Amino acid sequence: MKRSRINEIMAKAKAMIAEFGFVLPPFAHWSPTDFRAHLPQAGRIVSARMGWDITDYGEGDFDRMGLFLFTLRNGDLADLQRGGGMAYAEKLLISRRDQLSPMHTHVIKAEDIINRGGATLAVQLYGSDKNGAFDEGAGGMVACDGIPRAFTPGEVLRLAPGESVTLRPGDWHAFWGEGGDVLIGEVSTVNDDLTDNIFRAPIGRFARIEEDAAPLHLLVSDYDSHLT
Repeated sequence: MKRSRINEIMAKAKAMIAEFGFVLPPFAHWSPTDFRAHLPQAGRIVSARMGWDITDYGEGDFDRMGLFLFTLRNGDLADLQRGGGMAYAEKLLISRRDQLSPMHTHVIKAEDIINRGGATLAVQLYGSDKNGAFDEGAGGMVACDGIPRAFTPGEVLRLAPGESVTLRPGDWHAFWGEGGDVLIGEVSTVNDDLTDNIFRAPIGRFARIEEDAAPLHLLVSDYDSHLT
């Protein structure tokens, strides 16, 4: 992805987030220079990979397959493993109309996916085989706003604003905005985007960046290269 395109997506995302009355934390507005100036106090933001995240999954067609994310908070895997402490995470996402977030699951993370506003959020579901691998013949169980719900293989749930689905490890899912753009909330156990996204297709989690402009804000995938 071109950096200029990423900057454009950030600006549009800010406008949509504000439209729904959501306010991002102060570090969301740091320029790269600001981030470097705050770095002595911002180690937790960097280590937890909180912040801006825009991906085309390495496929080069963001409008067709991509996702906007902002990680608001993220816990510690060690806390999760010992069963106490900061074992949770929260994200804000935007799925554009007919923009696919491709079929995937997680090994560790359980998550609530919440339609925070906009159009309908379509979520396609499949179950796993006994080893946790994608199984096109498997259904399963999820919870929609706390109510158990069985799903058949490939079934598409349609979530209106305010509605949610709880997904557990082994629940394979893809999603997109149906009829328009959707602001999405994600509340989950600790998030690890480096190792805990298992895609059905052999794709990447992060975009490859072409530096045709200066960054408006750093992406979480920029931290290693821009903050050292």
